[in-house]
Amino acid sequence: MEEESSTLIRRRTSLPATTVMMVVLLLLLCCNCGVEVVVAAADESSPAPVGKGGSDHGSWPGGDGDGEGHRKQLWVFGDSYADTGNLGNLGRELTHAWYYPYGITFPRHPTGRFSDGRVLTDFVASAVGIATPVAYKLRRRGGHGGEVASRGMNFAVGGSGVLDTGYFQRNISSQIDLFQKQLRGCGPTGVALVVVSGNDYSAVVDKNNATSEAAIAYIPTVVRGLREQLRRLRDEVGMKKVVVTNLHPMGCTPYFTRLLNYSGCDTLANAGSDQHNAALRSVLHDLDPANTTFLLLDLHTPFLNLITAAADDKFPVRLRPCCETFTADGHCGQEDEAGNKQYTVCDDPERHFYWDDVHPTQAAWAAVAQAFTPAIHRFLST
Repeated sequence: MEEESSTLIRRRTSLPATTVMMVVLLLLLCCNCGVEVVVAAADESSPAPVGKGGSDHGSWPGGDGDGEGHRKQLWVFGDSYADTGNLGNLGRELTHAWYYPYGITFPRHPTGRFSDGRVLTDFVASAVGIATPVAYKLRRRGGHGGEVASRGMNFAVGGSGVLDTGYFQRNISSQIDLFQKQLRGCGPTGVALVVVSGNDYSAVVDKNNATSEAAIAYIPTVVRGLREQLRRLRDEVGMKKVVVTNLHPMGCTPYFTRLLNYSGCDTLANAGSDQHNAALRSVLHDLDPANTTFLLLDLHTPFLNLITAAADDKFPVRLRPCCETFTADGHCGQEDEAGNKQYTVCDDPERHFYWDDVHPTQAAWAAVAQAFTPAIHRFLST
């Protein structure tokens, strides 16, 4: 296309070569509307789709491929459940996802993912039929240019929330701001994924040295904020397809189950997850009664089913993390001043549902994805 455009311009004008090239570049930018022309690594940190996969462009599963709304691009907003490398490496204590033992299953070294391997974004991308979109922070690495960015971009960053969490990370509103800058005033294509995993509630408890009751009282504020960002993606940004996760059963994470000697889930924290999810369902019904723009991606049900199923041997260890710290206030990968490990790592992460105090293992995400992938296919085929 570059040669055809350049030849056409040369035949019809007598512009200098530099001017011709500028015009061609503008044409290419218009053709790649919605994508910042950058360089990014298409390597093992951006895994290809699981299964048959697909090309960087094309129709959604079941779609006819007509119209910009059916172009295969994934734009991700959220927190550590979705982050694939946006949290900068600020040292082991602050950003331990960049240090061993994170990434020991895939790709056998840390990539900034909060797991032993792949995370939610990787499996949603596979459901869409594309390789994982590049992380915003890593967009200038490698040598593949707009080819990689053309499948979308991941703006999610660990520690983020709907509102400001106090962890000094871009909240979802700021992530959408970055997205709009990448669009350069053009209309977006593809689908947005919005992931909210509970940092807003954790921040309230940490900030006020409070209890789960304080977090539950904060639910209306968080859901109102989330509603505004979802409305913004549709009405101001122009997204025609938006997938938003509900909240997993927070009381079943090792952060809570450790206090119960890993014998059960915290009922009050789980009640908070239920209230958040009920409020979110109401918000989506008000925003989109026909369920054509928004999909509520159910993580809660498969999480709970896999964790509590009486006869399920898929995850023999469900409430104790694979990477377990010596103390309740420690973290996976922690070392003392002498470099001694302050944690243990299990022999087989695939037997554990949780990797660390709050994040699932790659095997757990794969099992959860088996449950939600059909819903994504149905949603994107309409």
